Amino acid sequence: MDLYKFRQGTRPLLVSMPHVGTHIPDALARRMMPIARTVPDTDWHLEQLYDFADGLGASVLAATHSRFVVDLNRPPDNANLYPGQDTTGLCPIDTFAKQPIYRMGEEPYDTEIRHRVGTYWKPYHAKLQEELARIKARHGSALLWDAHSIASHVPRFFAGRLTDFNLGTADGKSCRSEIGARMLEIAQAAPGYTSVLNGRFKGGYITRTYGTPADGVEAVQLELSEITYMDEPPPFGYRKDLAGEVKPHLRRMLEAFLGFHTENSDS
Repeated sequence: MDLYKFRQGTRPLLVSMPHVGTHIPDALARRMMPIARTVPDTDWHLEQLYDFADGLGASVLAATHSRFVVDLNRPPDNANLYPGQDTTGLCPIDTFAKQPIYRMGEEPYDTEIRHRVGTYWKPYHAKLQEELARIKARHGSALLWDAHSIASHVPRFFAGRLTDFNLGTADGKSCRSEIGARMLEIAQAAPGYTSVLNGRFKGGYITRTYGTPADGVEAVQLELSEITYMDEPPPFGYRKDLAGEVKPHLRRMLEAFLGFHTENSDS
């Protein structure tokens, strides 16, 4: 199986989806608990939710393998991006609900983790870097939108119900401040939804690493509450009615994001 799906666009925007993959190689799946094989912590249905991105001329990069194989949005050295807070690792050993992923004694060892980084993690990041470089060479600068979603209630990570739109710009380091402010403005104008900028989710490894405004790459992460577009309990069904309500706001954000490139290019 291919390690990712990629479609090249015509405009200076790359949409990355590192957690949409659901595939687990058979040899690895046999070591896992039944709950892990249902890949509950997937960023479900984002390719369908963002199906308008092609029409905007964006490039789209989407993972095919589950984050239980390797988490593409974690540093390759497994450093904690939120010091002092509970997080899952580069090769997680438990789910968001703290259920064990592996049968006893079958957890990945250090050599295996390094192998997974080389086999699965590095190719995704190589493609991401290659596409950002191509966009910069053609358009002068690049925009990176890192698309994520998560269940609305995950007590391990946050109390109560999660905000609907969780925008992250690495506390203003991954893009110009006016970009984050404009994304939040659009989210706040969406009736019936809640929003926050650099709250519980500030942006993971991808946003923090590739968002380098001084070098011509502006990056934003959106962690969208799954309750806005799907049924959160298994079998994790896509809700066209809910998705139809939230999609226009996502599209406005990406259109506005592209507008910042135009403004920057024309200045």
